[in-house]
Amino acid sequence: MDIDWELLLEIHKDMPRQGSGRDEYTQKAFEMIPVIKQPKILDIGCGPGMQTIKLAKLSDGEIIGIDIFQQYLDQLKVSIEKENLKDRVKAVNQSMFEIKYPEEFFDIIWAEGSIFVMGFEKGLSEWKKYIKPNGYLAVHEMTWLKNNPPKEISDYWENVYPEITTIENNLRIIEKCGCKILGYFPLPEDAWWDLYYTPLEKRLKDMRIKFKDNPKAMEMIEEEQLEIDLFRKFNSWYGSVFFVMQKQ
Repeated sequence: MDIDWELLLEIHKDMPRQGSGRDEYTQKAFEMIPVIKQPKILDIGCGPGMQTIKLAKLSDGEIIGIDIFQQYLDQLKVSIEKENLKDRVKAVNQSMFEIKYPEEFFDIIWAEGSIFVMGFEKGLSEWKKYIKPNGYLAVHEMTWLKNNPPKEISDYWENVYPEITTIENNLRIIEKCGCKILGYFPLPEDAWWDLYYTPLEKRLKDMRIKFKDNPKAMEMIEEEQLEIDLFRKFNSWYGSVFFVMQKQ
């Protein structure tokens, strides 16, 4: 199915997050990184930037959130103003495929639920060059939590994100990319429901009414619902795993 980006953005407009996560899990991952004075942090695929703001509160550093969707950056700008962080946090319209910063510029690269757009191995390999020697990456990636998942969910992810693999394989990819793992943990179920799937499911109910006479829109709405339904049924088999690593 061709993606109708305008409709997709309408479905996700003003949502608190555009994927799994919560502030406490951003903090848990951040605390695996040794303290750096005034770190420069790049938050890739920042979306509305809940974690971008949290990173600013956890550090005394400069945080740059990049995304290609202006409506999410506008949400982040509102949060920056509200939290009085204009001197340390910036929202920049920029693609993860064309990062316009010098190599070895950042102390930390952060990416919550966005690296799948590029692919785990390619993302780590490409982004690593923008980190200072011995700098850090923290990303969460969709991952199998158990082997031999049921065919229904295996087929779904093979179609949506064929690169999905196990924690063990991702750890091997991290080493292959020249990084040392500092720690990892799967995001618990509440990281999916509280700020993402629950408000999204409510939005989909409203969208079904609005677009009841638009077959293409209804198809996209049901695709979004399918993702939620499958997570509800199979979340013991897969989830988003936070990996925190150091460039070697």
